[in-house]
Amino acid sequence: MSNKYAYLGPVGTFTETALIALTAGEDIERTPAISVQAALKQVRSGEVNGALVPIENSVEGSVSGTVDELSHGELLQIVDEVAIPVEFSLLVRPGTKLSDIKKVATHPHAQAQCREWLAKNLPGIPVLPAMSTAAAAADLNSQANYDAAIASASAAPHYGLVSLADGIGDKDAAWTRFVLVKKPGHLNKATGHDKTTLALFIKADRPGALLEILTEFAKHSVNLTRLESRPTKKQLGDYFFSLDAEGHIDDEKVGNALKALHRTCSDVKFLGSYPRHEEHGVMVDATITPQVEVDPELWLANLRKRNI
Repeated sequence: MSNKYAYLGPVGTFTETALIALTAGEDIERTPAISVQAALKQVRSGEVNGALVPIENSVEGSVSGTVDELSHGELLQIVDEVAIPVEFSLLVRPGTKLSDIKKVATHPHAQAQCREWLAKNLPGIPVLPAMSTAAAAADLNSQANYDAAIASASAAPHYGLVSLADGIGDKDAAWTRFVLVKKPGHLNKATGHDKTTLALFIKADRPGALLEILTEFAKHSVNLTRLESRPTKKQLGDYFFSLDAEGHIDDEKVGNALKALHRTCSDVKFLGSYPRHEEHGVMVDATITPQVEVDPELWLANLRKRNI
């Protein structure tokens, strides 16, 4: 097998752009996959060396399909990450005017990031879901039942399309993070600037279960950069926790936290320790400005009166 990597395709996706950036200077073969699940399946089957898939967006949060696919099934591990800015364009067949558009297609995450523009410029126009932004563009010239696609402007020349409007995203500083996934056995050495991804399954739903998990990280001075609950898909109300923590599994404090979690949780899935690359993005000061101090008793009383 050559140095082959799968990515969420087809040609022209943001994922392909991210893979090119991450592997610049390397001799690799890029293989587009129709979905995140298909890309990761190719890794599990040994068809490819690894796969790059989106996992988090600065506007819409985590990509649930990726989080779930990594947390269930045959174990895979994240070995690297890359974050790139994403900018959306409205792509159409040549000659199409804005007034001609009756339906639009794109990936749901892209639609969510262009809501305001769509409401202002194409009010009431249905938006159809696609497997990726480039997939929406690719199908536009093949008897598609829609008239425009929201995708990267770079996808237009691949599919004989033109851009009717550029920069249609609602936020100027939109970034998407992608992770490079391989089979276990490719653990990186600690760099001093690492991230560890875990999926934690609790023994039973009970008061304080999440607090126990958070306490172990706090007790061992491990900072969390992402934390969310996801359904285990077993029954309603049954959840696991997916998270990113600063540090590497070889770091003493991370190792001690993992040992404690192993005693607390029914299962701790280690999904990789890898170099952090947030420095490639524009880091915005996310400090919350404190509100005017209000007496807690008065604040609660107002809430109970519905006087917010």
